[in-house]
Amino acid sequence: MEQQEDLFKKIVSHCKEYGFVFPSSEIYDGLAAVYDYGQYGVELKNNLKQYWWKSMTLLHENIVGLDSAIFMHPKIWQASGHVDAFNDPLIDNKDSKKRYRADVLIEDYLAKLEGKVDKEIAKARKRFGESFDEKMYRETNARVKGYLDEYEALHHDFAKAMEENDLTRLRELIIEKKIVCPISGTTNWTEVRQFNLMFSTEMGSTADSSMRIYLRPETAQGIFVNFLNVQKSGRMKLPFGIAQIGKAFRNEIVARQFVFRMREFEQMEMQFFVAPGEELKWFEYWKDLRMKWHKSIGLGDEKYRYHDHEKLAHYANAATDIEYQMPFGFKEVEGIHSRTNYDLSRHEEFSGKKMRYFDTVKNESYIPYVVETSIGVDRLFLSVMCGAYCEEATDNGESRVVLKLHPALAPVKLAVLPLVRKDGLDEKARNVVEKLRFNFACQYDEKDSIGKRYRRQDAIGTPYCITIDHQTLEDNTVTIRDRDTMAQERINIDQLTEVIDAKTNMTNLLKQIAQ
Repeated sequence: MEQQEDLFKKIVSHCKEYGFVFPSSEIYDGLAAVYDYGQYGVELKNNLKQYWWKSMTLLHENIVGLDSAIFMHPKIWQASGHVDAFNDPLIDNKDSKKRYRADVLIEDYLAKLEGKVDKEIAKARKRFGESFDEKMYRETNARVKGYLDEYEALHHDFAKAMEENDLTRLRELIIEKKIVCPISGTTNWTEVRQFNLMFSTEMGSTADSSMRIYLRPETAQGIFVNFLNVQKSGRMKLPFGIAQIGKAFRNEIVARQFVFRMREFEQMEMQFFVAPGEELKWFEYWKDLRMKWHKSIGLGDEKYRYHDHEKLAHYANAATDIEYQMPFGFKEVEGIHSRTNYDLSRHEEFSGKKMRYFDTVKNESYIPYVVETSIGVDRLFLSVMCGAYCEEATDNGESRVVLKLHPALAPVKLAVLPLVRKDGLDEKARNVVEKLRFNFACQYDEKDSIGKRYRRQDAIGTPYCITIDHQTLEDNTVTIRDRDTMAQERINIDQLTEVIDAKTNMTNLLKQIAQ
């Protein structure tokens, strides 16, 4: 566990040192849980968004895009339930004066129990070797069984308290398990209270005429209220989807783990409208396809898992999360939800406008059901950084830090490096950059030794380095170095566009998930 914490600290440090993510407003001591994406971070983030967008709109002729406004009529948030029900259960420690989410404190305790089980099993596997029977060990080892029994009992009571919104019971569980404040180390807790997560502001030129509005806490509602606009203007027939990428805002009290939980974040959501009764079939379809999409990024299939929801939201009849194994445990990166017809029904009720689809085959009008896929872009970015970050030894006895990003997603596709800054090599390198920059994000780098330049490019995930040497001037060939294998080969400059495009074109990724 300690090693994983150290790894996560290294990743956070790497993000700042190499221009991926900076603390926002840092010269003014920062703003908690708000971050800025640096020169490489924004490129990687844009590539991830582009891959998602194309995988939705290019690969599905019945999915179209939308970009709805952040400001929306406040009645939208009443209809969606956010005004009344978008709350977190909060608890304060009287000694440290720090505020926490009660549910997160209990979830962290459950995660620690899981960690203890995993630690015991890892020790036993090492001790018994190939003869180790994990299932039997879980059932017979007293210590492991004790942890598992405690986990099951607490998980049951916790789920029941959350479902019944029993704030008193949540506090009792925290006290019973002697869960302490990480700052003060004490269990001197207040009662649990509810706190609405929406940011509010005023819209209007004068105080008398102003309207209280909210920064949207999700992008989905912009899709729902535009459902008929898109359907009619695009002459869309069910089933069809509407995809959107945009900012959302939540006044998270427990914002933590770097960009995993922030107050200002970005979402990629697709709402898929289907006929009533077909939603669970499409739920399974999107569940499978979205997992395939994540695995195509190449971070390790074994690091993904589904987490089916035991407690469903009031509007859902099926829900699952795709989780990725971060250094701090398996965490949600995408949710797939069957939302029934709840959202469109509520907007029909609150607006007084019909939100119905006329089915020409059935010759009837009805409110469609919805299957949602929703990714937090920042969480996806973090999972990619965690999965790509690698420290490894080199053949010459040194070590290097390398980001093994998929070449199609890397912020810089190639670097052009003159061996020395003289003899016309730098001029030739500039010519190569000029030739390639219309096709690829590329860099020119002439500072420091060639080895140090390779290391810099490894650290930002550049898949290929092109070195211009004296032989280049003789036969127009260069060495092309592969980031992951560090192998080098000579090719003609005229071949560079074709060779690099074959490796870095996003079409390769799209074809993987289209099969």
